[in-house]
Amino acid sequence: MTTLLEWIKSHSKLSAWVVLAAGMVAIVAFEARDVGLLVHQWIALIVATVLVAGLCVWIIGWEDDDEVRAEKK
Repeated sequence: MTTLLEWIKSHSKLSAWVVLAAGMVAIVAFEARDVGLLVHQWIALIVATVLVAGLCVWIIGWEDDDEVRAEKK
């Protein structure tokens, strides 16, 4: 358990991406369950959702990067 927590702390953006993507995929899957999508459409929807989650974490991380740069000056 301690090792997992250390990994999460050292890879905070990656772990945030995983958690956000899992939540977003769960919400999308719940809302689209009765739409009648085909398998390849589900795969495309899930891939797009995971990529959007990664983009969100990356954009939110811009502020963290600015703070780190300001501290180095």
